[in-house]
Amino acid sequence: MMQQAQDLLEEGKELKSLLDTLSGDQLNNSTNFKNWTVNKVVQHLHGSDRMAVLSLKDPEGFKQTIKQPDRVRSNMNPEQAGTGLVQDWWQYFEEMAELLGASDPKRRLPWFGPDMGVMMFTTARQMETWAHGQEIFDLFEVPRINSDRIRNIAVIGVKTYGWTFVNRGQQPPGPAPYVELTAPSGEVWSFNEYSEESFVEGSAVEFCHVVTQGRHIQDVNLTVSGDVAHQWMAIAQCFAGPPENPPEPGSRLAKG
Repeated sequence: MMQQAQDLLEEGKELKSLLDTLSGDQLNNSTNFKNWTVNKVVQHLHGSDRMAVLSLKDPEGFKQTIKQPDRVRSNMNPEQAGTGLVQDWWQYFEEMAELLGASDPKRRLPWFGPDMGVMMFTTARQMETWAHGQEIFDLFEVPRINSDRIRNIAVIGVKTYGWTFVNRGQQPPGPAPYVELTAPSGEVWSFNEYSEESFVEGSAVEFCHVVTQGRHIQDVNLTVSGDVAHQWMAIAQCFAGPPENPPEPGSRLAKG
């Protein structure tokens, strides 16, 4: 299995292990992400995973589906809730990871917007699973032990520097800042051309929280230097879709 697909599968297993400890009532609790309940978070992930499986198994069927808003809404907004939803999400998630792992990494998959290569598509699904999973870990104040598979998400965060601005109708304010991150294992990862004036430095996990908009830049201990780096970290967005503003400081930290 392609390493990125294995990382995706491990990400899903971690989230499922937490969801399996929750009661039906707890799945109705609201997270700090737009006040979504746990059920809503899982429904959101499940809807995207279902569409991913369709894209992998029937690309032409996927293309036809996204032309029909009612069919998209039906696929993206499953009506299940509770433990049945969790099990259905996991069934599709496992199938998605297996299909991605067996695919040619250079294969192009139809998606909302431009087609995506299998490798980047796989990492994007890991990113969304990790980011939305954090909302549930925060809600129940469960300590999360991250692994170096988070590098995949950090890479997306770095690569979407320019897109963060273009997505807002802006020109990037300068060359991408140097990024130096410390992995959960202690390994140091560096990206972009070295600079002593324009850089982001610190925990890889905290960097991923910021680029996925799970945390405001003021809620982490990253060192940010230079106007360009500050402008980027203030609006960083590594996920697709229209521009989103980062959360207010302190608004998405663990409850309690």
